[in-house]
Amino acid sequence: MLQAVLTDWRTAPIDRKLRATLGFLETLTLTPAEVGAADLAPLRAAGVTDEAIEDAIEVCALFSVYNRLADALGFHVPTGDGHAALARFVLKRGYLV
Repeated sequence: MLQAVLTDWRTAPIDRKLRATLGFLETLTLTPAEVGAADLAPLRAAGVTDEAIEDAIEVCALFSVYNRLADALGFHVPTGDGHAALARFVLKRGYLV
């Protein structure tokens, strides 16, 4: 399933909540100035809670900041394979809080 998501999350066999969240995050990432309250309707229709929406936005924002810092300061950023390995790790073990 992971490979299907990495290939194309729109057609991957994933939960409708995750699909709606990924669609929202894509919009938030690519065209943030265009995001408005109406963009939350598909998430809520799919059953995504407000808390989960907030969590997704926070993770997306932090990832964006980290990427910008890495670019500006020349940090090593994993390749696609590295990101895939990290994704497998997170899916297996979750985020440590």
